[in-house]
Amino acid sequence: MKNALELFGRYYLLMRIVLVKPDRWRIFWKQFIVDTEKLILSSIPIVAVISVFIGAVIVIQTAYNIENPFIPKMYVGYMARESLVLEFCSTMIALILAGKVGSNISSELGSMRISEQIDAMEMMGINSANYLILPKIVSSVVFNPLLMLMSFMVGLLGGAGIIIFTGVINMGQYTEGLQYAFRSYYIFYSMIKMSAFSFVITSVSSFYGYYATGGSLGVGRSSTKAIVVSSISILVVNLVITQLMLN
Repeated sequence: MKNALELFGRYYLLMRIVLVKPDRWRIFWKQFIVDTEKLILSSIPIVAVISVFIGAVIVIQTAYNIENPFIPKMYVGYMARESLVLEFCSTMIALILAGKVGSNISSELGSMRISEQIDAMEMMGINSANYLILPKIVSSVVFNPLLMLMSFMVGLLGGAGIIIFTGVINMGQYTEGLQYAFRSYYIFYSMIKMSAFSFVITSVSSFYGYYATGGSLGVGRSSTKAIVVSSISILVVNLVITQLMLN
């Protein structure tokens, strides 16, 4: 418990340094664009591929488990839509990004710490934490919800594709289910979750990378810890936000 509280205290103190007004906005926006390309745009292919197969699997499983002839087949589309928007396109994608993006951030900052680049910035009077971490947090919090929306749409297309390929139900039933009892609030809820998850992933990964020690092996250990802690934190935040917003 003592170690956990000490770790949280160090994380809190780091965030106090990070979440301040940048000294030079021009440099911030330049780094923001670089981090957006590196963390967000590079994640589009893997998110798209995973979303296609998630949507297809949900449709197949739902269609083959509705055996009662009195249950309309349009509920396949309805269940696919609800499953994707409420959980899969936010929580599952966030867990995947915790591995991909989290390890990237942690290893990058850890390498800079080990090679004493961060120490050199501090010697020059630069707020290294703000310069290196804040653009990553802002880009992820702003653009990852859009990545979630893309995942949602691609997942629905994946479900439509498997229907065309297998014919488990007809396309009219699927599209009817997609439109049935649609609540736009669920989109807002999922985007809020994704923003919160993005903050957790980038801040926790940055924390472990920023304080990495022990050479190249230490960088590897910090990346592993960042992924594990980020994943657990995502599940906890998911529970809290779901209780608050869907209660």
